[in-house]
Amino acid sequence: MINYKNWKIVSHKTRWFGNTKMTINNDNDWRLQKQEKYLFGVKLSKKKYQKYSENWDHDHCEFCSVKFIETKSFKEYYATEDNYYWICEPYFNDFKHKFNWKV
Repeated sequence: MINYKNWKIVSHKTRWFGNTKMTINNDNDWRLQKQEKYLFGVKLSKKKYQKYSENWDHDHCEFCSVKFIETKSFKEYYATEDNYYWICEPYFNDFKHKFNWKV
């Protein structure tokens, strides 16, 4: 599991994770795995995780694969209108302009 408390924001495009410098929002970013095919320009809502179907027990962030499950937690994430795709807040912030998301 990724601990976002270790991130140090240097600028909109540069972050440090421990001793590793990460440049964001470029086409060589390791987190970009063709998500633009299904996430570019979509409408997202910030909400508590909800299962897409009764047959599913969890989902994963489309960028970091962190696991989402239904709990009594008040933590919110970003999701497509149909609750099919879910995104962690740090990744939403990193890619909201690149993907032209509407909230």
